Amino acid sequence: MLRLLKRLNRKEWLMIVVSVWFIVIQVSLELAIPDYMTKITNALETSGSTAIDILRPGSRMLLYSLLSVAAAIVVGYFAARVAASFSARLRQVVFDQVSAYSSADINRFSTASLLTRSTNDITQVQTLIAMGMQVLIKAPITAIWAITKIANKNWEWTAATGVAVVILIVMLTVILTLVQPRFKQVQQLTDRLNLVTGENISGIRVVHAYNAEAYQNNKFDHANQELTQTNLFANRVLAMMNPGMSLISNDLTLAVYALGATLIATATGAAKLKLFSNMIVFSSYAMQVIMAFLLLSIIFVIMPRVTVSAARLNEVLTLKSSMSYPTNRQPQTTQSGTIQFEHVSFKFAGAEENAVSDLSFQAQTGDTVAIIGATGSGKSTVLNLLARRYDVSAGRILIDGIDVRDYPAAQLNDKIGYIPQKAVLFSGTIRSNIDFGIGAHKPEKLSDAQIHSALVTAQAADFTNDLATPVAQHGDNFSGGQKQRLAIARAIARRPEILLFDDSFSALDYATDAKLRQALKQQAAQTTQVIVAQRISTIMDADQIIVLDQGQVAGIGTHTTLLAQNQVYQEIAYSQLSKEELAE
Repeated sequence: MLRLLKRLNRKEWLMIVVSVWFIVIQVSLELAIPDYMTKITNALETSGSTAIDILRPGSRMLLYSLLSVAAAIVVGYFAARVAASFSARLRQVVFDQVSAYSSADINRFSTASLLTRSTNDITQVQTLIAMGMQVLIKAPITAIWAITKIANKNWEWTAATGVAVVILIVMLTVILTLVQPRFKQVQQLTDRLNLVTGENISGIRVVHAYNAEAYQNNKFDHANQELTQTNLFANRVLAMMNPGMSLISNDLTLAVYALGATLIATATGAAKLKLFSNMIVFSSYAMQVIMAFLLLSIIFVIMPRVTVSAARLNEVLTLKSSMSYPTNRQPQTTQSGTIQFEHVSFKFAGAEENAVSDLSFQAQTGDTVAIIGATGSGKSTVLNLLARRYDVSAGRILIDGIDVRDYPAAQLNDKIGYIPQKAVLFSGTIRSNIDFGIGAHKPEKLSDAQIHSALVTAQAADFTNDLATPVAQHGDNFSGGQKQRLAIARAIARRPEILLFDDSFSALDYATDAKLRQALKQQAAQTTQVIVAQRISTIMDADQIIVLDQGQVAGIGTHTTLLAQNQVYQEIAYSQLSKEELAE
């Protein structure tokens, strides 16, 4: 938690300091009130005292109470401001940190876990700051100050108060020891519940299609019950805190009055009245001590949860991206859209075998390079390496004659238009999706003509007449083929030097596929294209085709050459098309 609090800025620290000052004022006012009880008692004991002698200290007590309330309001205002501003900034830092992660870094956390950390965990921290400034600071000040007030009143009463405090500390220690591990489990189980819920909602069509509602219900019920039982145990233990505090508080009051009754019974004359007055004042101060610990118990209720949340947030914040990009230089080159793989190999973390081994090829401006192979042969990995989603394990990749590791992130991404295997659309409109990312590093927005041109090239003009047409989350109001075409249009609209198609034509019919590739040949003649595909018909016209087999390069050449000489390519080709179709 302390590591998170180091992120407080100067303005927030200033508000905390001002809050501490007002808390000291509040405590001093509250602890001054019992002193006026003694003055009222003395006035009642003194013969000849008037109503004014009694009302004057009483009015002071009322004034101090009102001032104490005002100070508490000021502290509450600053606490809310600090908690809200800090949590908002922390949420932004976490979002920026996750956005900077590489694909390998993201794999260390589940999506459900990152969502929980960005929302629930930060809310827990916010709650602690808001309450802590009002309680965590006030309670020890009140307890220590009140103890100094009663330390010299009477040793019997002081001893009784000390015993009560020791019992309180023991009780709180036992409770915290029991609930701390459970709250760690609660956060993990919350991640699990979010994962199950998210999977069910995103895959609801498949659930219905397979009549798997009962299976999903059981899966959710198991996760829900596990979370519920863990929460119940933790909260049942915490529920013992309030009655325990009340029992100790009431017993202390009884002890003070029992001891006071014994002392008063043995006293004589004016000493009786003095003991009676001291007993009332001591009781008030003793209750202030107990109330201070009662306030602390509120923090102890949420502290176990917050410490777990803070640790989870620190895991995200301390994990630096495994990808480092130069920031002080912009590589200059006279080339445009050239690609060179030099003996590139790559192995995923923890894997025994390379996903790609010793891959070398070159592509000039405007070339079309196709990559084909069986499922799991490393086709998509090649594109991810080219776009620097991962760093190569051996060899190097050059774009325009410069190693991809020497490009700043923005400059590298501006050179590449990437269409992933699963088309990704964002909630908004067709315009906002096609214009997506243009404003990040290129301030100008696309005109209607530029957007329509990209849509026409992507064969998406027939269902995108109105650029204000809403796009649902994940593009769920469009078919798979429509989503792919919109994703292709988005990449084309950026006018990059290189287009990467990661099996991006798989949802298109053969006629649309052919029209789209023909349009790309005409409209993007100077754009280098790298196409990962399963269909031979999609890549037959490529300038060079790379055949991968279990990460190994099985052959590189044109369609004609590979069809005549490469057995792996022949097996793929003849499984899809006839000899006559392949010869066309």
